[in-house]
Amino acid sequence: MKRPTTRATSQALRALLLLAVVLACAACSSQDKQKIRIAIGTQDTTINCAAGGLLIRELKLLEKHLPRDGKYKDVEFEIVWKDFTSGPPLTTEMVAEKLDIGAMADFPGVLNGVAFQKQGSRSQFIATLSGSPLGSGNGVVVPLDSPVTSLKDLKGKQISVPFGSSAHGMLLRAVRDLGWDPDKDVTLVSQSPEVGGSSLKANKIDAHADFVPFAELFPFRGFARKIYDGASVKVPTAHGVLVRAAYAEQHPEIVVAFLKASLEADRLFTEEPEKYSELIEKVTGVDAEVAYMFHGPLGIQTRDFTIKPEVRRALQVAVDTLTLLKRTDTALDVGAFVDERYIRRAAEELGIDYEARLQSYAKLPLSGGDALTGEPIDDPALAAQLWVAGEPKVRAYRSPANALAARRKLLSEGKEIRAAFVHDRASGVKLLADRAWYTRRPDGSVSAFLGKEDAEAWAAAASGGAAVLDLASLERDLAKVTAAAP
Repeated sequence: MKRPTTRATSQALRALLLLAVVLACAACSSQDKQKIRIAIGTQDTTINCAAGGLLIRELKLLEKHLPRDGKYKDVEFEIVWKDFTSGPPLTTEMVAEKLDIGAMADFPGVLNGVAFQKQGSRSQFIATLSGSPLGSGNGVVVPLDSPVTSLKDLKGKQISVPFGSSAHGMLLRAVRDLGWDPDKDVTLVSQSPEVGGSSLKANKIDAHADFVPFAELFPFRGFARKIYDGASVKVPTAHGVLVRAAYAEQHPEIVVAFLKASLEADRLFTEEPEKYSELIEKVTGVDAEVAYMFHGPLGIQTRDFTIKPEVRRALQVAVDTLTLLKRTDTALDVGAFVDERYIRRAAEELGIDYEARLQSYAKLPLSGGDALTGEPIDDPALAAQLWVAGEPKVRAYRSPANALAARRKLLSEGKEIRAAFVHDRASGVKLLADRAWYTRRPDGSVSAFLGKEDAEAWAAAASGGAAVLDLASLERDLAKVTAAAP
């Protein structure tokens, strides 16, 4: 005899049936939901790309700015991050459509454009991250005990450099400017920054050329001396954001969202350069002091999202250099390669005046007065800074002499100095104080220089002459003056 179904049992069956229908619909909805990949190639250790990679990732700024309405209302975003140590391997994956967006410098950026062009597609340079109208950022270093003091001392020597990098481009231009043949007058070998650093330590190479931040990082860590800065070639350089053109055309809102995240990262760095330099060290191992040399006030390069004429020139020089030295048989149209539409739209959506920034070449200034005397800091080329351990902000000074006087006092009080910075008198490039050369005039005024030859030339031209000194000798002289003062 069949058992009658109770009311409770019937309700339970209906509830189970309803749950099954809901779960089935949810599964169906999930399967139908559109998924869009955003694959981004970063160069974390190339710290001038931080506002176009590392900071966006670590602070989850892209998630904040992604579109969530209109055609993106029911989209699931799949954000993929991949880090590289240089531009060429990043380009390889972009060309293979494994990456959609990438950050790199002008020279590898041009190679990126050429690689896409060769396969019948396009990439585009859509925003700047940082740059220098003079070309500072790339540099050449030698082992600490090397007798070499200038680039011309390296004729017939072996120089390593990451091939295809912005430093490679700088080195080729510098060699050309000396009238040398890069295939005969020097031996160029390809080494990554990591291998180049090890080779310098072991004295296996005569010199190493590299991009941001290694020409500063290796001297800061005490096993190399910087003898040449990219500013010497007076050719602009820049790091920027590249995108696959097909991806940008399909998802312009996502590209704009990425650039809005980059603009926010730039703003945060401007407000607290010490804090975010510490974050760079935490993520990459690149010392915060070196990150601050680039991103802090009067930095080696200027963070600037606009695509200035100098950026276009940097890209064109890269094209011309590659062609002249037969590193490529394909010409790239820089006018078509650069596309400002996305960064202009991102700036507009954030209420930023793009045109005003486009016209400005100002670096992040030193704020406040001299930490020792309270006097205004009126000449950036004579400015100096001290990062005192345990202090959240870097101290600023109006002259190297004032900074060194403060340094002696702080050390006598048992304080630790994380780093001391001065600026090259001729170019304004920020230097490590203990790796610079100095001139001291009879009136006591002190100027800093990257190269000994530059210091000697300045001293020879100075009225009344000037002494050329390294830091240790200069500090001894300044200490004598202090001791003799009433």
